[in-house]
Amino acid sequence: MTWAIERLEAIRSGEGDLPPIVEQLRLGRLDAWGEGWVRKTWSPHPSLDTADGALFGGYIAALADQALAFATMTVIPGDRQYRTTQLQVSFMRIGRNAPVEIHARVIAATRQMITVRASFTQAQDRLIAEASAQQIVLAGA
Repeated sequence: MTWAIERLEAIRSGEGDLPPIVEQLRLGRLDAWGEGWVRKTWSPHPSLDTADGALFGGYIAALADQALAFATMTVIPGDRQYRTTQLQVSFMRIGRNAPVEIHARVIAATRQMITVRASFTQAQDRLIAEASAQQIVLAGA
């Protein structure tokens, strides 16, 4: 079992501590994962609403970075690390203060780069955003 798989399982099971930044931003944990994919539901805290009740796009970007990193962790070799080199978020609809389903998956993986995509939906599978990232693969620490 690799460091990444151990970490994913600890996060999913609730046994592992979340990094302070994840706690501070209230990004939450992971619901499920498998090789090349992850899924989570995020319920926004009311304090995160904008003045008109919409979800703040910066939180969607932070959730995207987290979910895309989790998806990367499902395939990263045990002797490697990774870093986000590119993150893009596209907004389709205004999200509201309601649970958000996040699905992220690996699109392509080479020895040097992992490409991942995520979708963000709310009630009745309404797509509110999509995100993609490239993760550079680095030598392990």
